Amino acid sequence: MGLLTRQGQTALCAAAAMLLSACAWHGTPQHLVLTKPSQGGLHFRPQDKARWEPVELPGKLRTAFTLHTRDQRPAILANADSSASMLRQRLHIPPEQLGRLRFDWQVENLMAQADMSVRETEDSPVRLILAFEGDRSKFSAKNAMLSELTRALTGEELPYATLMYVWSNHHLVDSVIINPRTDRVRKWVLESGPQHLNQWRHHQRDIRADFEKAFGEPPGTLVALAIMTDSDNTRSQVRAWYGDIWLD
Repeated sequence: MGLLTRQGQTALCAAAAMLLSACAWHGTPQHLVLTKPSQGGLHFRPQDKARWEPVELPGKLRTAFTLHTRDQRPAILANADSSASMLRQRLHIPPEQLGRLRFDWQVENLMAQADMSVRETEDSPVRLILAFEGDRSKFSAKNAMLSELTRALTGEELPYATLMYVWSNHHLVDSVIINPRTDRVRKWVLESGPQHLNQWRHHQRDIRADFEKAFGEPPGTLVALAIMTDSDNTRSQVRAWYGDIWLD
C-alpha cells in the first residue's frame, strides 16, 4: 500500500467496498448458504424478501427495498434516493450445475447522467449480480492488491469474478462493460434506453455462456446472487421493481 498515492488508496478502498458488499460470502454467514437441488432449481419470490440478506455499502445511504404489489403481482420495490445498497442470497452452485437464470424486472425512470463505463457516474436502476469463485493466482497485481485490501478491511474474500446484468441509458443491448475500478466485474447490458420503461421485462440467460463471453474463461462455483438499485454517483432518484428469480 505504501507505493500507492492517497488517491489510489481511496480508489482501491472504494472498489473493495463495492465488490465486497455485492458478493463476498466467506466469514460467519448471517443467512443460509443455498445449494441447488439435484432435481429442479432455486426459486426466489418477492414474498420471501425477509429471507434476503440486506447489504449496505460503507459510507452510502441505503436504498429502500420493500414488498410491493405492481400490476397485480408481488414485487420488491427498490427506491433509491442518492443511495446504493443490495439484497443478497449466499449460494454454492458448482460450475457443472450451472444452468439458466430467469428473472423479471421493471424500471420507472432512468437517471440522465448515469454511464456505467465512467466511475463517477456508474449507476444503474436495476442490477442482478452473480458472484463466482475461481483461481485468484490469475489476478493482476492491481486485483491482487485489491483482494488483500478487502481481506484486511473486512476479513472476507473478494469474489474471483462478478457478472452483473444491468439497464443502461445508451450502451447497446448485449454489450459488456468492464467496471472502471476492476476488470473482475463485468456488466452485461440487457436493456438500453427508455423504450421499455414501466413495463415488466422477462429475461432468460445461459449463465455459463454469458460468463464465458464476458470473461473469456469457464465459470467457477456460483457463490452469491444479489439485486441492487443505486443512484449515489449521480445524486438522483430512481424506482424499480424486481419480480421472481429462478436458477434452473
